[in-house]
Amino acid sequence: MRKVLLSLVLVAIPVLGGDEVVPIRLYTHFEQAPPDAVMGFVRDELARVMSPMGLAFQWSSLRENRGNEISARLAVIHFTGRCDVANLAPPNAHPGALGWTYMTDGAILPYSDIDCDRIQAFLRIDLLAEPKEDRDEAFGRAIGRVLAHELYHIFANTTRHGSHGVGKPYYTAQELLSKSFQFDEKEYDELRTHWSDLATGGF
Repeated sequence: MRKVLLSLVLVAIPVLGGDEVVPIRLYTHFEQAPPDAVMGFVRDELARVMSPMGLAFQWSSLRENRGNEISARLAVIHFTGRCDVANLAPPNAHPGALGWTYMTDGAILPYSDIDCDRIQAFLRIDLLAEPKEDRDEAFGRAIGRVLAHELYHIFANTTRHGSHGVGKPYYTAQELLSKSFQFDEKEYDELRTHWSDLATGGF
């Protein structure tokens, strides 16, 4: 898997002016294919959390990458475990990291792992309390927030964590499942500043 990841080529171009936006491309790889419903809610939540930045995302399968897609930036996301709620894992109040982003020689790489099994185990009791028809949405929303946190590290190019909101290092189950959960304005400012530098040629 690591050799595949390192073979990707980033096509670096500036963000265009006016209303034309070159999207961020997210390449995904799954240990097990997720239900479409869950991934739909993951995408929706990521878009909602990142919307104050005005960023657009396009999702592609890593397996189908041909290296010729044009994007302002990219990130590769590896989803481990089962990203569904069909068979909820035993509860685990302290599951360890739910997601992480890679570094080398102090540089942040555009590669993140999202551990669906750990997220599911952490949320099991709360998910079981949800009506069955609402669990896909709740679980997808939680995964989307963990993913937004990792993309913050990548696109703000920082190892720093916030003290509140999506940017903080630890979440409660209630925060992951709540109807609304955002970055603090400080983290949004950091993302805006870094993205503005990239748009003017600061790759």
